Amino acid sequence: MFIRLPSNFEPNKRYSLIIRTDGNFNLTQWDSVMAELPAQQDTILVSIPNQFWTFTRNRDLVPPYARQDVNTQARPASENSPELFGQADQFLAFIEGELLPYLESHYKLDNNRVLSGYSAGGSFVLYTMSTKPWLFNGYFAFSPAAWYDDMTVVKEFDRFLSQRCLNTDDNIPLSLYITVGGAEHPLMLSAFAGLNNSLNIYANDIIWNSRINEGLEHRENHGA
Repeated sequence: MFIRLPSNFEPNKRYSLIIRTDGNFNLTQWDSVMAELPAQQDTILVSIPNQFWTFTRNRDLVPPYARQDVNTQARPASENSPELFGQADQFLAFIEGELLPYLESHYKLDNNRVLSGYSAGGSFVLYTMSTKPWLFNGYFAFSPAAWYDDMTVVKEFDRFLSQRCLNTDDNIPLSLYITVGGAEHPLMLSAFAGLNNSLNIYANDIIWNSRINEGLEHRENHGA
């Protein structure tokens, strides 16, 4: 992992935390953006790299209810073998059971914690929010790849929101920010619209915002 400390880091000061996936991608631009933000003096940025091969990236970031092989068609019965599906549950177990305890033992952290991801990483953000929302209080999903496997990620996120809406007593405060590029594939825009629709219906106790960045293609809407 890459750990970016504030320029005036003080060991005894408490800091907010941002964890991002695809940590070996776009590090220079993230560093530049963070340096310009006043809040960077109070934030530790942790980037988790991957080998950026299709197999390992999809394996780690695709939720276990979706096929690793990006496909827009309905899932045939012959494609229900466990090895065909994502293993984001194991990647999330690493973050919860190893990474967060490591960071908490080496740095003083406050309760402001954000998970950020782009594309498949964006779908991982939605998966984390819908399965273990207490791990972070802020979620950033840039161009989330929620359209693959017949919109499975959109459907599962809708199910999470509808159940959360029925069990308001135990809900913790959450915030969510979703973006998509206006020049992205129509399926990406359709998934984005589906996520927005679910949020409009069910997310009464979630602070959320979404944005279409006009003119941007998928590779340009990465959040830094």
